[in-house]
Amino acid sequence: MKDLNKNTAIKKAYTERIIQFGEGNFLRAFVDWIIYNMNEKTDFNSCVVVVQPIDKGMIDMLNKQDCLYHLNLQGLDNGTVVNSLTMIDVLSRAINPYTENEAFLQLAEQPEMRFVISNTTEAGIVFDPSCKLTDAPASSYPGKLTQLLYHRFKTFGGDMTKGLIIFPCELIFLNGHKLKETIYQYIEHWNLGEEFKTWFTDACGVYATLVDRIVPGFPRKDIAAIQEKIGYADNLVVQGEIFHLWVIEAPEKIAKEFPADKAGLNVLFVPSEEPYHERKVTLLNGPHTVLSPVAYLSGIDIVRDACQHEVIGKYIHKVMFDELMETLNLPKDEVEKFANDVLERFNNPFVDHQVTSIMLNSFPKYQTRDLPGVKVFLERKGELPKGLVLGLAAIITYYKGGKREDGAEIIPNDAPEIMELLKSLWATGSTQKVAEGVLGAEFIWGEDLNKIPGLTGLVKKYLDDIQEKGMMNVVKEIL
Repeated sequence: MKDLNKNTAIKKAYTERIIQFGEGNFLRAFVDWIIYNMNEKTDFNSCVVVVQPIDKGMIDMLNKQDCLYHLNLQGLDNGTVVNSLTMIDVLSRAINPYTENEAFLQLAEQPEMRFVISNTTEAGIVFDPSCKLTDAPASSYPGKLTQLLYHRFKTFGGDMTKGLIIFPCELIFLNGHKLKETIYQYIEHWNLGEEFKTWFTDACGVYATLVDRIVPGFPRKDIAAIQEKIGYADNLVVQGEIFHLWVIEAPEKIAKEFPADKAGLNVLFVPSEEPYHERKVTLLNGPHTVLSPVAYLSGIDIVRDACQHEVIGKYIHKVMFDELMETLNLPKDEVEKFANDVLERFNNPFVDHQVTSIMLNSFPKYQTRDLPGVKVFLERKGELPKGLVLGLAAIITYYKGGKREDGAEIIPNDAPEIMELLKSLWATGSTQKVAEGVLGAEFIWGEDLNKIPGLTGLVKKYLDDIQEKGMMNVVKEIL
């Protein structure tokens, strides 16, 4: 089997126009695949220089393969099973700024450089006051980026045409706003001057983004078969689902420079990221949070099996289409398409998504993902959404422990204060006290949910029904 490098495979030459902080699975399966498609289908003709954001990473492995790797996309696309393998050739080289700081700063001197893209995890966008301008490099990602921008500003004498377009992909709401604020903190902290601050403000753009693609990563289970199929000893294969969405809060002129839509990709340039963030949390994360305990207590362990079950599948559809969808403020056809895409993702034949893996921290998840829907539905319809409330009762029942209908032992696991609360409430033997106690736990909800009209009574009713009739029969009744 051949090694994978530019001597054994064809690697196209493009202009280095993108600096990418991060070499992990997500960026390689999402952003770099998008750039690959833009090169193939438009005249974008750009390649990426990867910068390792922390002192330990995969730079050496990437350079050993001349930054070539295969992407294995799997899933359902409009009902058709997809299992594709594509060699991604858009990474030109990879730099470790901790050992090659000069090469890192020289990226700022390349006049064609135009974009910065990052995914340094949720903990990456932080201000560290111990960072100094003279550090080689600064420890934080925003510190490194400020060093790079300042070097570019000085190299080109404040030329307003040499600004950079910056797309953070960290999973933080309004990530661009946070990154921009942090760069301003470094400008002040390092006394970089008003002239540089003005150049950064006027010549550069930092834009909030929302990214969405499930990336399981390196396919340990399938790697031998994949290497056999491609004919290369590729040790950087990455697996991802077929679905992708990138929402970028930026003006039309930025879309013209980054023509992902012209490549037929699901990349949206929008005035505000917020409704799309709300849509994802509501229609993807929201159903996940309630389907998991309902499915588990019904004897179903995998998300896909829950979706395909004749009863639980209808419950999931009810929660998504009849309840949560009614609470969103986006065009109906757009929301319906997204919901159908989500169902296809839940049905992915290649991913065995355990419902128990979703159930950790169920109460805080319900608070952010489902509780807003309960309130808006009640306000708009004058009644409580039965599916969502049943989901909450199922979470409470799961934390009781004991045995499932099929005899499997229920072993809940969560924060000690939540486990202690549920244990003491269930020990009273009163479902009224359980309902009131959970809904009144302000350390979970930040408020007393007993004040929501009818909620305590409906939760108690479902707790009683689950005990007496079993989960599956209660679901049948609400359908």
